Amino acid sequence: MPIAARTFRTYVEENLDALSADPAREALVHQGRRVTAGEFRSLVHRLARSLRARGVDRGATVTLLSGNLPETIAARYAANLIGARVNHLYNKLSAESQADIVRDVETRALIVDPRYTERAAEVTGLAPVPDVLVLGPAKLGADLLELAAGQSDEPFASRARPDDVCTIRHTGGTTGHPKGICTTFEQTRWGHGAPAQQPGYERRQLVCTTLAHAAGHMADRTLRAGGAVVLLDDFDPGTVLAALARERITDMLLLPPLLYQLMDHPDAPHTDTSSLRMLTYGGCQASPARIADAVRMFGPVLMQFYGQNEAGGISALTQEDHDPQRPDRLRSAGKVLPDVEVAVRDEAGRDLPAGEHGEVCVRSAMIMKGYWKQPELTAEVLRDGWLHTGDIGFLDDEGYLTIVDRLKDMIVVVGGHVYTTELEDLLNSHPQVLQSAVFGVRDTDRMERVHAAVVRVPGSDIDGQRLREMVCAERGAMYEPHRVTFVEELPLTDAGKPDKKELRRRAEQEADTLA
Repeated sequence: MPIAARTFRTYVEENLDALSADPAREALVHQGRRVTAGEFRSLVHRLARSLRARGVDRGATVTLLSGNLPETIAARYAANLIGARVNHLYNKLSAESQADIVRDVETRALIVDPRYTERAAEVTGLAPVPDVLVLGPAKLGADLLELAAGQSDEPFASRARPDDVCTIRHTGGTTGHPKGICTTFEQTRWGHGAPAQQPGYERRQLVCTTLAHAAGHMADRTLRAGGAVVLLDDFDPGTVLAALARERITDMLLLPPLLYQLMDHPDAPHTDTSSLRMLTYGGCQASPARIADAVRMFGPVLMQFYGQNEAGGISALTQEDHDPQRPDRLRSAGKVLPDVEVAVRDEAGRDLPAGEHGEVCVRSAMIMKGYWKQPELTAEVLRDGWLHTGDIGFLDDEGYLTIVDRLKDMIVVVGGHVYTTELEDLLNSHPQVLQSAVFGVRDTDRMERVHAAVVRVPGSDIDGQRLREMVCAERGAMYEPHRVTFVEELPLTDAGKPDKKELRRRAEQEADTLA
């Protein structure tokens, strides 16, 4: 074990090696600022020494509260180089939810984007941390960049070990105990590994969704491949289209709803997107008709990626499979990735033949180590080396995987996941609410919207807008219901549970009537 530990190299070290190969090349772009590979590599080593000087060591937790800055990536690399685990907060969660997570993961240092210092003050007021470090001058905490400027940029020897936790990623904010997914350094290295087969072009990646999620992994792969990463602060279709043309973007990642916004923007038909080589989408179900339209608009560059935070990558629908004349193929999640095993099983755990629907179970080197501090929950989903995804799907005779539904009672939205029981608990806490049921309804673009059916206290005058405002204030915009419907009583199943299928049917019927 000591020999393996000494010879083990993290994804950070391998990426820094790639950056060293051509220090003068452009590596990162943000708001007109262009950072070379050498400058970025130097910053990582300086930041690592600064964090060590503040007492951050192997096995500590560093939490990031930051937007899409070059320094955000550098801070993550620096913390991982030390052997610290990194937890990246979703910015659209409420301060209370973020504080729950900060407290739960035992944050040793909170690294903050200067633009988020007010939120950081709220979070640390609720969940104090030993050290607050800001990526620039601010009234709160210490200026980490100033501290780094006084450090050497000589290579910092990694302190990480293969089985140490590298990242803790939360699937959503929680009340009580956050649900954090632990991934080891060995798994992260395996996942970042040598990039997938690289076409013969210089890769220029556009990041317009949070670095806290899949875009961060793709940025790592681009830097490893010798490419450049162009960072936008957030998704705006007009800004994205302008950046595509101006920066000659070759690669980008979008959730399907954002892809549709891009396609529907008035500038889209007039924007030069000929530089695009791979437009990856995933994160929630996509509309086959809209994906066919996207192929016609952008050309044969689309790739769908299906995975879970708990499982890593599971399957991919390649560019060659994106045939507008094959809506059945566009409805699938593609073929299972190499080195990944998928079994579709019934409730008794028996493997089902091709075409039959069951739970998608996965086994690979990328399966999470477990949920942070939740062994019982870990044991529920990890059994005999197989991850039970909670997704319902089937494999066809050609090996294509199609996802048809979910066992897990959660709603996938832009920015993360909404857990229905949490939102119901919050709505039910209002003094004028007797009962509520939360469920997801897909719109015409196949995007899930959060709906809530609410039973009011007799004589109550509470309305949907006030309930939405309460949710936004307590849990953040991600949890805010798209629609609140008031009912006299909730329909119940035979078992006496709220019948969400019936509520969903009524909502869809109402939407069809309005259309």
